[in-house]
Amino acid sequence: MRKIIFALMLVALVAPVWGQGRSLSAVFSYSTFYLPEDDQPYVESYLLFDASSLGFVKMENGRYKATVEVTMVYKSGDEIVYAKKYDLNSPTTASADDNHFSFLDLQRVGLKNGIYNLELTLRDKSKDDGGTSLLQRVNVAYEKKKPSMSSLQLMATVTPTASENILSRGGYDMEPYVEDEIPANIDVLNVYYEVYNIKKEVFSKPFTSLVFVEDRTTGRRMPNVGSETQHEAKNLVRVYSPLDISQLPSGDYNLVVEIHNRTNDNLLYKRLPFHRTKPSLVNNEEMSMYDGTFASRITDENKLNYYLDALYPIASDEELTFIREVIKKNDNVKEKQAFLYKFWEKRHGEQAEMKWNEYKGWLEYVDATYSYPRTKGYRTDRGRVYLQYGPPDYIRDEKNFVSTRRLDVGSAAHADLAGFSASQGHIYYLPYQLWRYNYMPTDSPNRVFLFWDEFRSGYYRLLNSNAKGETQEAMWERRLSQQQLPEDAVGEVGEQFERGY
Repeated sequence: MRKIIFALMLVALVAPVWGQGRSLSAVFSYSTFYLPEDDQPYVESYLLFDASSLGFVKMENGRYKATVEVTMVYKSGDEIVYAKKYDLNSPTTASADDNHFSFLDLQRVGLKNGIYNLELTLRDKSKDDGGTSLLQRVNVAYEKKKPSMSSLQLMATVTPTASENILSRGGYDMEPYVEDEIPANIDVLNVYYEVYNIKKEVFSKPFTSLVFVEDRTTGRRMPNVGSETQHEAKNLVRVYSPLDISQLPSGDYNLVVEIHNRTNDNLLYKRLPFHRTKPSLVNNEEMSMYDGTFASRITDENKLNYYLDALYPIASDEELTFIREVIKKNDNVKEKQAFLYKFWEKRHGEQAEMKWNEYKGWLEYVDATYSYPRTKGYRTDRGRVYLQYGPPDYIRDEKNFVSTRRLDVGSAAHADLAGFSASQGHIYYLPYQLWRYNYMPTDSPNRVFLFWDEFRSGYYRLLNSNAKGETQEAMWERRLSQQQLPEDAVGEVGEQFERGY
């Protein structure tokens, strides 16, 4: 049986890192692979360290280095199946301040099929602290007699192999790219993956691999980003596929690989999420391409600035950065028209104009209904939620809600509140609106938003929601009741929130 190499690799990367800091900063990632000849799966793990977050110590030769103590433990249930503790040294530098780089540690561990908990502890040896820990769930699943595919792995650099080393795969030396953020200066995704036991499925006939990118939100396949290649069927097929993403704008995407047979049946499928950062979304050559579109008919620059800023509830951070910059520019109608069109075309393709008109109708309603002095409706919490999720299915609007219901004091937790409901009598709530959404594409059914008018000024802010990524306030009902409701009691409005009406 072939022995799995437990190896260490140090590579100094020239790409800029996140910035200087005092606490240890590192990025962890892992992939799983398989050796079909030996029926041996293995895990390949990667640690990318920000050198500026480490303490550099002077050595006897006058140079400086940082050292991280790494403890790696794989557990199956309570059983330790692999453990290793080692010191990882950074590349040496001429001074302690010469630390604006990152370096990579790669480890390979042979494991049987199963689900493992990886406990990883990192400690900067120049500092007297307990370090930082990570618990990562690792799933290893390869069957000897069935076709399968490795993890999809992005590579930072790919060069022809001069002499075999730990980076060598299929005639290339491949340096893993660990992060899931793809910045604007990267125009090619170097994709690597392996296909196992495919010969058992297609025999000696060739098979096809399709590599493409899909929008993570809509599932729409991005145009002009993909490749299709044929391969000879073997028990182990290594595939390196460079993918041109130079025209891919900012957004959240999935890298997708499909394996098809000669009759175009989809035999295997894998995807890898990533985020693209490319704020400069429009170039001069593209601007004339959008003549005749709905965006080109908006010629008033002030109106364009308004429509661009009103994308705030649904735009990505990178798009918002671009919008803020482009709005500052005067006499720049073409670029603004191009961005507005591309924003909707990227999300909805041929339905771009229809979706824009729908959004514009919502925008007009929001500004007419929720605007406040010096605040546009789309900049309020209610306006943002309306534009982000669409019109709610139900709205409860209460200006002076008073609860006369006695509190439930039957439980031990509320035993000390028995006198409260009798003496208080009524609970007066500040004005509030309860919105319910029966369905959200990216969330569970019946999501609820509760907005409140804290100062009775007509300006409502979001107080609490059970939707993903939204404000969640532990004692929101106590605040809404002006502290009349005890901390651990659920009042009548709390019950409204729980049932959604």
